[in-house]
Order: sequence, then C-alpha cells, then structure tokens
Amino acid sequence: MKIASWNINSVKARLPRLVGYLKDYKPDVLCLQELKVIDDNFPREEVEELGYNVETHGQKTYNGVAILSKFPIEDVRRGLPGDDEDEQARYIEATVNNVRIASIYLPNGNPTDSEKFPYKLGWMDRLIKHAEYLLSLEEITVLAGDYNVIPQDEDCYDPKAWEGDALTRPESRHRFRQILNLGYTDAYRAFTTEINYTYWDYQRGAWQKDHGIRIDHLLLSPKAADRMDQVGIDKGPRGQEKPSDHTPIWVELAE
Repeated sequence: MKIASWNINSVKARLPRLVGYLKDYKPDVLCLQELKVIDDNFPREEVEELGYNVETHGQKTYNGVAILSKFPIEDVRRGLPGDDEDEQARYIEATVNNVRIASIYLPNGNPTDSEKFPYKLGWMDRLIKHAEYLLSLEEITVLAGDYNVIPQDEDCYDPKAWEGDALTRPESRHRFRQILNLGYTDAYRAFTTEINYTYWDYQRGAWQKDHGIRIDHLLLSPKAADRMDQVGIDKGPRGQEKPSDHTPIWVELAE
C-alpha cells in the first residue's frame, strides 16, 4: 500500500498537477495539505473519476487538508483534539485498509516574535498528546504531512540561512523529536541517509539550484514501521509548469 503526502498549495490552482500525479504515480492513498478551499469547492468529481474516495477538512483561502484513497475511508476525525476554539483546518484522520492515517498541516510559526510562534508550539504540544494516544491503540498508524519543521541541519541546503526561523528553532525541533521519542519512525530518514528535499521556494531560483528543505514527513508507528518496504520523494511534480512549491513524499507498506 503506497501512502503519499503532498502540500498542494491550492488544489484549484494545481488541479492539473494533482490529476497528473494520481494518473502517473498511482498512490493508494494521498494526503493533501493547504487546499485553500472549503469542502464544497474541492474538485471531488475530477478526483473520484480516477477511482479515489475523498474526505476533506477545508477552509476558505487558507489551510485545508484531505485524504484521497482507492480504499473506503472510515471513522473520519476532523480537527486536532485539545482546543475546541481552534478553527484552523489543519488536521484530518481516518482509517483506510486497516491503517490509521492522518493528514497534517502544521503551523509555520513565523514571524517568531508574533502570536504565530506560540500557536505553532501549542499545536505541536496537542499533536504530541494525540500521537501518544494513537500509539496506545497499537494500530498501524501513519502521521503524514507538512510539519513545517526542518528536523536537522542536513535537511536544509544552508543551515545558516535558516537560523532563528520557526522551522529550525530549538523549540520546534525539540517537539518534533518528542514525537519520535514516543516510538514513531521518521520513514525517510530511517530508510536512507541520502540528502533530499520536499520544498523549494519559488524565489531566487531555489528549484534550479536545489536549494531545498525537508519539511514534509511520514511518521510511522512501530507496527507501520515493521511493514515499511520502500520510501521515496517524487521530485517530478516540482519541475512541472505552475507547480506547488512542495513535492510528494511516500512510503510503501507491505501487506
């Protein structure tokens, strides 16, 4: 079962890229982030025509997450537990083919001297708590998405250029490690030591120079990690016309 994650950066603007990816790469499950549409405006018909079921948690103009699956999608949870007043659409979770899968769009947190950074850290604290709960269920679990965290310096083309950024701040990295310390596995890093990225800025020729960062992650519970067969980053979509600034990352779990 191939599970992919992709920050699409506006599903309406990137619909040709999305359709092309589903046709060419054929993931069994695709977790999307940054839809930037309400649920009713998601291009459901175009995706369903390709054989995918769709569950969304959308928001006008900002955020928004989705799970697309060739299998039935069951027991859907929308929103990260722990703050009933949080209206940002950043989390959706469901069971697909006996695997519990979450699509996560973690807050960016910049500028760090604004309220955005404490919001990011509080959101991560809630995610840690919920991730621990999911582990207690002893299920095959995949927490997929745009974490807006560069875990280590080697996950960035130029660490000095990112010093002090919310994506590399010690508080952010510490919370990311806390999730790993619960027992989750960073699928890409566990599979390879190769330096590769999932995001390249639109500015300053970042894509052409390979000035990227790895901020999209697949975190696997022990039972999921036991089934990890292949992991990869599909760079093709980033090089196409009018692409997202992210590219898909995926894991293949053995039956």
